[in-house]
Amino acid sequence: MRSTGMPRRTMMLVFLLIAAPLVTQCKAQPPRTGPAQASPQPGLTDGNITAETVVSGLEHPWGLAFLPDGRILVTERPGRLRIVDTSGRLSEPLGGVPAVQAVSQGGLLDVAIDPDFAQNQLVYLSFSDPGEGGVSGTSVARGRLGNGRLENVQVIYQQEPKVRSGGHYGSRLVFSRDGKLFITQGDRQAGSFRQQAQQLSSGIGKIVRVNRDGTIPSDNPFVGRTDARPEIWSLGHRNAQAAALHPETGQLWTVEHGAQGGDELNHPEKGKNYGWPVITYGRDYSGASIGEGAQKEGMEQPVYYWDPVIAPSGMVFYTGDRYPGWKGSAFVGSMGRRALVRLTIENGRVTREERYDIGARVRDVQQGPDGLLYLVTDEDNGQLIRVVPKPAR
Repeated sequence: MRSTGMPRRTMMLVFLLIAAPLVTQCKAQPPRTGPAQASPQPGLTDGNITAETVVSGLEHPWGLAFLPDGRILVTERPGRLRIVDTSGRLSEPLGGVPAVQAVSQGGLLDVAIDPDFAQNQLVYLSFSDPGEGGVSGTSVARGRLGNGRLENVQVIYQQEPKVRSGGHYGSRLVFSRDGKLFITQGDRQAGSFRQQAQQLSSGIGKIVRVNRDGTIPSDNPFVGRTDARPEIWSLGHRNAQAAALHPETGQLWTVEHGAQGGDELNHPEKGKNYGWPVITYGRDYSGASIGEGAQKEGMEQPVYYWDPVIAPSGMVFYTGDRYPGWKGSAFVGSMGRRALVRLTIENGRVTREERYDIGARVRDVQQGPDGLLYLVTDEDNGQLIRVVPKPAR
């Protein structure tokens, strides 16, 4: 049964603190002469935060975004967009949402609001867009938030080509400071498609950058080339499901899924190649090697990588003051470890990692206007959770 209302229960979070300083690495130009180093496995200790369930009974929630008045837009993968009001009440599904291919990893995915939402009321949705014959691809639509529905909905971007696969849609939406929209896209999972992550004629395995109406910015790196799609920003990505804009530098940061090992933290730069599937720190699920190793000239190294993987999804840089010592940290949701991962980043390098056990697959994390972190958990009975610091004794 779906339940709503003010927080129903609280649960203690286990705070995982790294027992020894993490060895980290940063991007180097030219390419590294030695391999990158991974996150070690951390030890356990108690923490000083609790989690409050704001809403439960959500079906595989995927993304959340705050409206200026404090209400929260939440997507559910089967194809529903809902609003949670400031008292914790959950709306009925909004009308006007585009049809999705809700199979395997596909469905209604991320949600973002326009930088000028107060004036234009525009909401953006990423989703697995069905095509004829069972194919699908990552698409983005926008519409004006009206009374109980989205109005004047238009698809502003479609990944090409659409393929027959239900995995690795990517799909995080991030607006840059100049109002351009970054869209992360995966390699579509099937081995026959992943080589297209290296092909500029394909949208598979790319991060793309478009204007808010879907047109192409004139300063994109491959504009004017007949052999490249003009929307491409960077290439060689496996499946970036975590992305955020750094609040100080304005730079895009992403975390993408590796295979068996090799989840990567990157800050994708204009026109650069991040290697997949030619280089990776992971192996195939069969145990076989992938590509040519972990490094190659002309391909970028990750800022940081995980092995074992954390299965990352959702990311935010924290700018508030509600949690002592957390300001400036990056938070990444972890589905594989069922945790919230905190990264301390100094001068572009990860200097510390901590993990908080949520007990469920964390699909997205965002900062609310109250300065608290909010999570959604990707479960049949998914929850919207608010992370609250415990009062000092």
